[in-house]
Amino acid sequence: MIAVACAPRSTALGCATMEELAATSDAELLSLHVAGDPHAFSLIVERHRDRLWAVALRTTGDPDDAADALQEALIRAFQRASQFRGESAVTTWLHRIVVNASLDRLRRKAVRATLSLPDADTKAGRALIDPTDHVGQREDQIAIASALAALPEDQRDAILLVDVEGWSIEDAATMLRCPPGTIKSRCSRGRAKLAVALSHLRNSPQAGNQDEVSPVLPVRGVGTRE
Repeated sequence: MIAVACAPRSTALGCATMEELAATSDAELLSLHVAGDPHAFSLIVERHRDRLWAVALRTTGDPDDAADALQEALIRAFQRASQFRGESAVTTWLHRIVVNASLDRLRRKAVRATLSLPDADTKAGRALIDPTDHVGQREDQIAIASALAALPEDQRDAILLVDVEGWSIEDAATMLRCPPGTIKSRCSRGRAKLAVALSHLRNSPQAGNQDEVSPVLPVRGVGTRE
């Protein structure tokens, strides 16, 4: 019989049992990935893909854009794993990368839409559906995502977890490794800043009802929920 030698779990996952894999933290997996383990990053993605997809979809407001943004984000995370400092949860680090990739996607798409708008549709005598509406929606999405990205990192992380993903204050506190009262304070300060930064959207005639103002944040999360 040929014996198969397996490295310790701290250096490789190839021979780990399901129980050992489940007990391996995200931070440990990321460290293993940086050390060259070929399976570690895939396990992180499997654990959190649904939540990351939800962040991308909420940020972009479009399934196709969300899929592209998520793919870009995972590639960035794969390549930049060595930059993870361990000051927050791996999921929080991933959320930031997804939000930034989604924001980049929105900006690129808005630029393309602006450059490609025709002056008139003279073929077949059809009037164009007002193209400025589409561009305006994209501009609103960019404004919202930009306002979120401009928040201090601690406030943005708290709002992403509580207001975007719907985690409880207690769960967010566990993930960010701080007291629940700190999460409440960060959310409150962040919502106040978002309310100011996005006030022009609430007052815009294109905004309609409040439910249409933000594809990134629930309305209750901007300066109203305690």
